[in-house]
Amino acid sequence: MARPKKIRRCGGSMCGKAFKPTGTPLNDLRHIHLGRDELEALKLCDKEGLFQEQAGEKMGVSRGTVQRILASARTKVAEALVEGAALIFEESEGES
Repeated sequence: MARPKKIRRCGGSMCGKAFKPTGTPLNDLRHIHLGRDELEALKLCDKEGLFQEQAGEKMGVSRGTVQRILASARTKVAEALVEGAALIFEESEGES
């Protein structure tokens, strides 16, 4: 049995429900789901310039967990940008 996810603290609110290329209806685009914890890790590390250990302290998880969340988020964002897909923001399990 898998270990339950640790609660992840995510501050602020999301800017909307999706981010997509202009000119194409959302229904016509491939959807890539980005969890709130992934968005929070991107914000803390890439926008605010925190180290992964500092981001982990703010989110209530280990540095290794932040590293895994961040790698997943960056892959999804790059894929959406390169392929013209929509990023769909969703609540992640184990958040507060």
